[in-house]
Amino acid sequence: MKKGWRIISLMLVMVLFASMLAACTSGAGEVNVGIVLPTKDEPRWVQDEQRFKDALADSKYTTEILFSQGSSAKEKENVETLINKGIDVLIICPHDGDAAAAAVEAAKKEGITVISYDRLITNTDAVDYYVTFDSVAVGAAQGQYLIDNANGSNVPLYLYAGAASDNNAFLFFEGAWKVLQPKIADGTFKIANSSEAEALKDTADLTRDQMSKILGQVTTNWDPNEAKNKAQTHLTAASNDLKGEVVILAPNDGTARAIADVFATDGDITSYTVTGQDAEKASIQYVIDGKQSMTVFKDVRTLVTDAMGMAVTILDGGTPETTGSYNNGVVDVNAKQTDVIVVNQENVKAELIDSGYYEAGEFTGL
Repeated sequence: MKKGWRIISLMLVMVLFASMLAACTSGAGEVNVGIVLPTKDEPRWVQDEQRFKDALADSKYTTEILFSQGSSAKEKENVETLINKGIDVLIICPHDGDAAAAAVEAAKKEGITVISYDRLITNTDAVDYYVTFDSVAVGAAQGQYLIDNANGSNVPLYLYAGAASDNNAFLFFEGAWKVLQPKIADGTFKIANSSEAEALKDTADLTRDQMSKILGQVTTNWDPNEAKNKAQTHLTAASNDLKGEVVILAPNDGTARAIADVFATDGDITSYTVTGQDAEKASIQYVIDGKQSMTVFKDVRTLVTDAMGMAVTILDGGTPETTGSYNNGVVDVNAKQTDVIVVNQENVKAELIDSGYYEAGEFTGL
């Protein structure tokens, strides 16, 4: 009988120990900062993942990074997963700015501070902060580069844009249009591939609805394949006076390379100037080789540092510093803005190699 009691007592101790261990493990598994990024299919976001990990490597705080793979439903599921892990701060780059509203509202109800990262979450008051590059300035830099490299008049201008679901696509286009429009109106440029843009060529400040109509014709959805198909369609339909020496507003590096490849194979295109952004490794090689004219370098190291610095300040009980604000359709969201740099063949080594962003050995022809 005594032996039986000893076995029962031992079992009770083991159950109690297992319960304590589970409780400790649960506590240890809690995450302070949850990060949701849009997709693993673009180099930019994979690079961000590692930089976020590095940014908290020496911190007492923990983080978990999840990818939404271009799905708003998966994005919402990711946010719910992180809420259940006890996060205090959510850093999220939305796949679709409008659709992400429901996900961050769920986080806000749990008292979680929401930081919109790189892309603004729209039409909700559940966003506390926004960490971004000056997106209007990105578009303006792209547009100005085309102006600076155009010769003569009636230069064919091919317009392309990002995804209509991404608020940044509108900001990039807004910035580009502001500098390009006077040169379209005075005949320096002739719009080659958008009847909506042609109809608005004398309008300096476009409304959101007017931009939507243009984007409806020239969106790439940030997809290089879609950009390639659109470029092929546009060139097939273009008359000879819309070929020769042309300029191309491409919204980012992935679409820029795809579009450039199409234009480079058309025998009636004598030269092209094409913009980009993000300083993707493949595009830097294109810039070195003369296949892509420029890229707008957004030093993601700074953006990640700003986002994580903001998160740590919040976790420490402080109030983050901001440098401006953006209206998301419901509220003005306080923002921390990071500057951008135009990179071309002339300064690519100084800006990207000498600064330590990339290694010289990753490229040929430097």
